[in-house]
Amino acid sequence: MAKNNLNKPSFWSRRLMFGTTVAGAVIFFVVGIIFWGGFNTAMEATNTTEFCIGCHEMQDNVYQEYKPTIHFSNRTGVRAGCPDCHVPKPWIHKIIRKIQASKEVFSWLTGKLDTKEKFNEHRFELAQSVWGAMKNTDSRECRNCHNFESMNPEFQKPRARKQHLNAFETGQTCIDCHKGIAHHDVRDLLTDEQLEELEAPNPDYIREVPQEYIDGLARVEAREAKSTADLKAKNLADKAKVEQRISEAVKLAMANVGTVKLAALEIKDNVPAKNTNSIHVDWAKSQSKDITVFYPGTASIEWVLGRKHGGKRAFTKGDRCVECHGEETADIGQLIVSGESDKIAEPNVIPGKRGSIPVQIDATYDFENLYLRFSWADGDHIAVPFVDGGKMDPENPMKLAFMLATDEVEFADRAGCWGTCHADANSMPFEPKKEALIGSDLVERLNLNSGVTKYLKESRSKLELKGRRKKPLGGWDKLKGSDEIKAAQGNRQYMDLIRYKSGTGEIEDGQILEKRDMHGGQGAEVEASLKSGTWSVVIKRKLKSNKPGDIDIEPGKLYNFGFAIHDDYSSARYHHVSLGYKLALENSEAEINATKQ
Repeated sequence: MAKNNLNKPSFWSRRLMFGTTVAGAVIFFVVGIIFWGGFNTAMEATNTTEFCIGCHEMQDNVYQEYKPTIHFSNRTGVRAGCPDCHVPKPWIHKIIRKIQASKEVFSWLTGKLDTKEKFNEHRFELAQSVWGAMKNTDSRECRNCHNFESMNPEFQKPRARKQHLNAFETGQTCIDCHKGIAHHDVRDLLTDEQLEELEAPNPDYIREVPQEYIDGLARVEAREAKSTADLKAKNLADKAKVEQRISEAVKLAMANVGTVKLAALEIKDNVPAKNTNSIHVDWAKSQSKDITVFYPGTASIEWVLGRKHGGKRAFTKGDRCVECHGEETADIGQLIVSGESDKIAEPNVIPGKRGSIPVQIDATYDFENLYLRFSWADGDHIAVPFVDGGKMDPENPMKLAFMLATDEVEFADRAGCWGTCHADANSMPFEPKKEALIGSDLVERLNLNSGVTKYLKESRSKLELKGRRKKPLGGWDKLKGSDEIKAAQGNRQYMDLIRYKSGTGEIEDGQILEKRDMHGGQGAEVEASLKSGTWSVVIKRKLKSNKPGDIDIEPGKLYNFGFAIHDDYSSARYHHVSLGYKLALENSEAEINATKQ
């Protein structure tokens, strides 16, 4: 018995797996802990912003670009450092990223990026690498902080809500839209093919829209609808008070001075109606809609469809402009009119010009006619610095135009009349030189003696949208043949146009297809006046017409509608425009819903 105990191995000498003793296993375990601790300590030491900017290549370049951004300093005090965006948190992916970083260390050792000039030379290559990695991982590092499922649409602008909802449904990921948010953006260097490939939706990233998000959308939309209704009620009450004071003042003047002397008491800015057609309407039976028109600068349909427009994908998918921008038109107008827009949409700034105009539209109809009343506050005169006398159209203090179209016009359902505005029209960036117009064989068909007017895509064989090899945007000279134009006319691929000029009292009625063609029409009537600083333009238009270029309006059907105001003697593109809206007779889906007299 004692002999057996002497031959029995000690605890530390017992063999375990693969012939390893307990002592060896313990030593290996302790060494492993020490090694892992050291390795992990070294890993974390190299995983800080301080380490990343330890060399002047990073300190003097990307770090300086990052400091002014919201990821460095913001209202919440939460800072996203270099590793938060560029190093994965999961261990396996982190190790892979660290191995990949050896290439960057080699570039540092060899002096590939040791000057700002060298860094900028390779910036596009480096950016593409990061964009590709984020796209392939569904923007994994972005989602460490910004998770779609955690977003509350109640704290987002309408545009952001719409885009994030599209991301849920189509499979977009963060980097598709958010490039250049921490460093200089070089997105413009991508070719169109590269851009389309990089930003294409990935079906694998489609997510179910959380119920919390849907509920949040419903709450914020209800709040906004109430706010709009309250503001509308306040405006109506204020307007009623003003009209009552004017009425009381007139009665007092008639009683004290007499009718003969009343004219001498008129408010000095009153402009009597140029057209007195006895348009008798009970506006109490109309419905009203408040729409803010805004200053568009040089933005055209080519811009809307171009790569610089972040909403291009949503637009081509079928989303309406008003769905993203309906609540921010005043902000957009101010950015553009002031020249502060990062899109550089206005190269010819007019100091002091207002960026937007709130307009009230009252709509009603009877058996024969549609009646629209546009009301808005007149603005102060702002002299245009690059025009002699400061007035572009000295004869007309104000012009108002509106367009109607069916869905047969391709972009009308989303953009209203924006589909008629092109980058090569008069006063636009790619306006052709007069010599090119006069020498064109299209000079008579398009009446080019007056320059390139508005036109529709349906009349052209091609629109240049990308501007490759410095090609001018637009397609004024790509006019289709007469037979094709005639076919488009027959298919209602035109926009019905009515325009009023306040100075001359002229009422123009026509259409836009291959050009702006003011040929007459159903004979609209207009009554317009400026009283107490408020413009009022009433337009009477027949519902049905047998003349080409006119749109017949039937109860219940939706029509695409857009309008523009040339205020303060402006002309050409220096006007204020609306987004695209829907007009109808007795259809609550329309923003401008005319009710019957």
